[in-house]
Amino acid sequence: MSNPLKLAVVGHTNVGKTSLLRTLTRDVGFGEVSHRPSTTRHVEGARLSVDGQALLELYDTPGLEDAIALLDYLERLDRPGERLDGPARLARFLDGSEARQRFEQEAKVLRQLLASDAGLYVIDAREPVLAKYRDELAVLSMCGRPLLPVLNFVASASHREDDWRDALARLGLHALVRFDSVAPPLDGEQRLYESLALLLEKSRPQLQRLIDDHQAQRVARRRSGARLIAELLLDCAACRRSVAAQPLLEQGAIRELREAIRQREQRCVEALLRLYAFRQDDAKTEDLPLLDGRWGDDLFNPETLKQLGVNIGGGMAAGAATGLGVDLLVGGITLGAAAALGALLGGGAQTLRSYGSRLKDKLKGQRELTVDDAVLRLLALRQQLLLQALDVRGHAAVETIRLAAPQDTTWREGKLPAPLHRARAHPEWSSLNPGARLEQAERQQQLEALGATLTAP
Repeated sequence: MSNPLKLAVVGHTNVGKTSLLRTLTRDVGFGEVSHRPSTTRHVEGARLSVDGQALLELYDTPGLEDAIALLDYLERLDRPGERLDGPARLARFLDGSEARQRFEQEAKVLRQLLASDAGLYVIDAREPVLAKYRDELAVLSMCGRPLLPVLNFVASASHREDDWRDALARLGLHALVRFDSVAPPLDGEQRLYESLALLLEKSRPQLQRLIDDHQAQRVARRRSGARLIAELLLDCAACRRSVAAQPLLEQGAIRELREAIRQREQRCVEALLRLYAFRQDDAKTEDLPLLDGRWGDDLFNPETLKQLGVNIGGGMAAGAATGLGVDLLVGGITLGAAAALGALLGGGAQTLRSYGSRLKDKLKGQRELTVDDAVLRLLALRQQLLLQALDVRGHAAVETIRLAAPQDTTWREGKLPAPLHRARAHPEWSSLNPGARLEQAERQQQLEALGATLTAP
């Protein structure tokens, strides 16, 4: 088994070295990220493994603060007649007192790079190319280790990428990689590891394993995220509240349903954040603007009647004849619905056991409150937008994602997916209802179908 590849993450102070490490390790708690200079004062490490095998060790180092003075000092270390190479010159420096005093921070960086296989030289691409950066690279090159420049913050409109490319080429550094630690490109890690493989050919198999694992994890996270969203939508579509047909009671039930749906969406948000290893306050949902309640006849929707037709067989026709006489009892529902209700009554004990409570409520003048289709569309849109945002969010990002009403019309038009229509007839599929039965095989099948719809391009 080969040893893990060791990389030192180096560069000037406050260029985003720790931010890069947070994104590569998907650890929002790694190190300390701040706009203050010299935040990192010592070396910190992290290890990336696949199937229990350590493949890569990353070391965060303090920022280089005075490379100009250090380079002048190093050039004076040669004794008369000596022509020391870079590593020998650095060894003499590190054995001296200045490495423990004036240049203590720089000495930590150089020791770590000398102990590593290569270095990632992080550049804030928004900064102008100054002499101090060229001197930093001159000092780092004395270690005799391959250096891969990483242009950070290239998503900023004020980046100076072309200037940096030209300056690095003049120093003989033609291989580099663009990588924004706050908003990394989807293939950012793959490009970084592929560029490293060009410099470290012997480590190519390890780096390829990291690339393959990263891609597999990304696909798995998206599928898991779609499953979480499908659970939310199915829960909300099947949710129902029974309330007496009195204005004050109805308004109270609407408020209770609104809060239940809002909390259920927030639980989905928190689950997605955990899935992508972000903090619980990295995304917030705004209030649901469309939830005014839905007075539905879900007791008589086609899916319910289809299901009942299987259960009661010939009893449906026999009961339908008595349905006309039930119309007055249920407060003036349509004749078709009354006939259906009569069919249910004629269906026998099995149907009454399954739907008895709902039938009793209907006969007593109760109304069923369910979630409007428009709300389901909004929930689907917001959570899919969150999933997309998390997929491209770097773990150094600090701004909160706000989930407002989206403008996308994809889910606002056309029919809702079939699993949500089926869920209307199955209150037992919702964890928001009493007596929920969430492990039913049919419910699981509908979740799989809905998840596939959510992940479809």
